Amino acid sequence: MTGKLHGAFTAMVTPFSEDGKTLDEKALAGFIEWQISEGINGLVPCGTTGESPTLSPDEHDRVVAVTVEVAAGRVPVVAGTGSNSTAEAVARTRHAETNGADAAMLVTPYYNKPSQEGMIQHFEAVLDATEKIPIIIYNIPGRSIVDFQNESLRRLLHHPRLVGIKDATQDLVRPALLRQILAEEGRADDFSQFSGEDPTAVAFLAQGGHGCISVSANVAPAFCAEQQEKWRRGDISGAQSLDARLQPLHGAMFCSPSPGPAKYALSLGGRMTAAVRLPVSPPGEAERERIRAALSSL
Repeated sequence: MTGKLHGAFTAMVTPFSEDGKTLDEKALAGFIEWQISEGINGLVPCGTTGESPTLSPDEHDRVVAVTVEVAAGRVPVVAGTGSNSTAEAVARTRHAETNGADAAMLVTPYYNKPSQEGMIQHFEAVLDATEKIPIIIYNIPGRSIVDFQNESLRRLLHHPRLVGIKDATQDLVRPALLRQILAEEGRADDFSQFSGEDPTAVAFLAQGGHGCISVSANVAPAFCAEQQEKWRRGDISGAQSLDARLQPLHGAMFCSPSPGPAKYALSLGGRMTAAVRLPVSPPGEAERERIRAALSSL
């Protein structure tokens, strides 16, 4: 990986067979090709949207390997490798490193409810157990309960392979404050801040962000990539205009538990089945109508 990561990255869904029991590797490969052809800036397999909690270890590793193979260096692949078990996070990250992922994304340890010190040691353990792969921290208090604070992140910035954060806190003051910390620690030029919340993607950029790891990009990769590119070119009004058009889709993607809505939307275009794995259930008819309406509005 060369240079700072930026732009629209897709928090990829994982295609399954109709019954949800097996991976659909053909659909996965086709989905990756379509994403790249639509101009997406990067791919993130096996994150929350990829149903990582219900993937077996073998499935997890296979999804990462297929994504790297099909992407073939055309866009960066940031493999989701986090876990609430430090040993498992190390194993998944080592696999991603061995299989050529451009970076790994580690979620804050969920359910265990560790302290700030525990999370610092967790991320340090993964950094120390790997050799070359860049690491992005994924902070999502709404799902993991714990919130990795900016000052805790400061303590890890001496690791050159810590290259970014996915911020799903919806706190739009935080990226501005972290930008100050990065400047103080000499990391302003090589550390990326990604929004993890589509509805605030443009506002996050205005506060010093560099991109968005997006659920909506599963369905509308060209729109999401264009929005980021317009901002980078200084076309603020153009980015805001696209943001307004995308807001109904952003809402629809979470009208029932994710990734059910995204998979249903993709099934309408024949890109994969709508199957999700329990305990996530598919959207009901009212939610499906909302998804169809959002797609029509685009």
